[in-house]
Amino acid sequence: MMMKRSFSKEKPGVTLEEQATLFCLYCPAATSMECILFDSHDAAEGMVHTMNQDANGYWHLSVQGRQEGKWYGYRAGFKGSKKEINTPYKDHIFADPYSRHVTVKNNYRQEARSYIFEDNFDWEGHEHCFPDDPRDLVIYETHLKDLTAHPSSKATGAGFYNKFIDPGQTGGIRHLKQLGVNCVEFLPLQKFPVIEPPYGVKTEEGFHNTWNVYSKNYWGYMTSFFFAPESSYASDVSHQFSGKTTAAVHEFKNVVKHLHREGMTVLMDVVYNHTSLFDVNPLTHICPDDYLRSDENGHLMNRSGTGNEFRSENPVARKLIVDSLLYWMDEYKVDGFRFDLAALLDRKSWDVIRNEIHKKYPKAILIAEPWGGYYSPHHFSNHDWASWNDRIRNSIKGSDPLHARGFIFSDWQHETRRERLENIFKGTLNHGQGGLYNTSKHSVNYLESHDGFTLSDFIRIGLNPEIHDQKVADRNKHVKLNEEELKLSKLAALSLFTAQGITMIHAGQEFGRSKIIAKTPYNDPDVGKMDHNSYQKDNATNWLNFEDITLNQSLYHYYKALVRVRLQSPALRKCKPSEICFDHYSNPLILSFYITGADSGDMYDYYVILNASYGDTAHTNLPKGTWEVIANQDVASTQMIDVVRGSAETSPRSGLLLRKLRHS
Repeated sequence: MMMKRSFSKEKPGVTLEEQATLFCLYCPAATSMECILFDSHDAAEGMVHTMNQDANGYWHLSVQGRQEGKWYGYRAGFKGSKKEINTPYKDHIFADPYSRHVTVKNNYRQEARSYIFEDNFDWEGHEHCFPDDPRDLVIYETHLKDLTAHPSSKATGAGFYNKFIDPGQTGGIRHLKQLGVNCVEFLPLQKFPVIEPPYGVKTEEGFHNTWNVYSKNYWGYMTSFFFAPESSYASDVSHQFSGKTTAAVHEFKNVVKHLHREGMTVLMDVVYNHTSLFDVNPLTHICPDDYLRSDENGHLMNRSGTGNEFRSENPVARKLIVDSLLYWMDEYKVDGFRFDLAALLDRKSWDVIRNEIHKKYPKAILIAEPWGGYYSPHHFSNHDWASWNDRIRNSIKGSDPLHARGFIFSDWQHETRRERLENIFKGTLNHGQGGLYNTSKHSVNYLESHDGFTLSDFIRIGLNPEIHDQKVADRNKHVKLNEEELKLSKLAALSLFTAQGITMIHAGQEFGRSKIIAKTPYNDPDVGKMDHNSYQKDNATNWLNFEDITLNQSLYHYYKALVRVRLQSPALRKCKPSEICFDHYSNPLILSFYITGADSGDMYDYYVILNASYGDTAHTNLPKGTWEVIANQDVASTQMIDVVRGSAETSPRSGLLLRKLRHS
């Protein structure tokens, strides 16, 4: 039964009232709209309701009664429309862009249906875990499944959300606890199409996959529904469908609750720069003029190579971004976000996103990947955003293991200068050489992420260029770092953990992870080689093998200790730039600096010596006093390893971290 009522354009999606269910969809190009209600996720027929459009382009419907437990979708008509919609899916039923949960078919079309539900999750007091200062974070970037899928994880439970929190496993949350990090950043978990069109076959819609032999989208950088959790990791997934129940909703909330219980901040990697391409996606296929950018000829823009660009400057599209971000914080208690290719969003949206989120959650974390349309870390800093600092990544390790190696290789990546390197350790600040940021709070320091070679593979290739395109014959021998590889790995780690700002490591970095393309039923000619872009591989190429910790145990314990040292040492992450003083040597590859911990509240002063020279031992005169060694070329610890006075010697391609109590 239909009910007459007035509507507000401010509440797209479904609203459950006491005696009615309200539906609201923005689609101004359509000339008619139907909402179809289904009794089950796979029902062939449903109850059809005609919707009414207001002057602002919103379609409205009120259905009597609370329609919880039902599925729905929209069918748009464009007969007589002034705007031609060029899509193979014009006559399909589309799920709601504001869907809080969808049931999808496990194919490239997904053919999603929206589910109506209310959720009363018991957070047991573990609702948010914001840091007082973002520089207090040590971020662990990971794909949720990577930490649980390999047999070495020994995770139990149905679905990967449940496996992640299994306390008896080697991987998952237990690994994060043992490593000691206090923040996890998950690769995309907003609903995306896990399956791409079949390889080498032109589909009936005209899609022709010539690039992805796996026909998989493992990393998830192709969002379909910005309010709904990824359902393929939930316990109710089946061969034909995922998301048949709201298991994904409860189980991901449980992951967040368990992480908060352990004192860990939870960040989500979100993709608002483009929409998914091949599935029956409402934003891509019935509202492209409103949600996607076009050039002056009416062609979809694609400056980043992702397929299209989200039209964030449109107030309706911007509203969807802000509404969904706040929804993840309100409903899932997520503590912040990393924005993929954030420079593709318009700058007004940067301010609106920051203002709206910080108005409600002042300590929420916002991190940009500051490129896409252009290179913009300094612009994001001017808008009070943190961003990934590729300058420290490129200066310390390099940008190409064959042609542009960095500091740890006794080399200079082509953009690096000695003054720039010193400024990087101060937080890559704007007033210094090569600066990017107004404050070190904005600098997310990293040497490895999901993109590119792992740090250890970069080092393996950098030291042995001939293996770059070779297949690995003996996996264990390859993964186990040799003496020189281990030295560079520890020098890189010490460099990262002594730079001012926010620290981020990528999953497996702590034990020398190598991404070797795993054997597969797909016809991949590169099986056995090291991978630098494993976005499509849901296999042991990406899954963490925790047995590798035993192969590189020395490096694992080094990282584990550096995490503890950094978290206990405020001066190493958030002192004033004036509290850092560099020494000068005739050899520019020897870098040492004194840090006073006075203003940061640290009880210690620190001395850092990083010797990237290939053959020269660094002889350093130390300030007066007795200095405790807490990291050298072999080990790191929060406890004293050794003591030095007067001077210190640092071997080639190694480092020292010293501290002494500061006397007032």
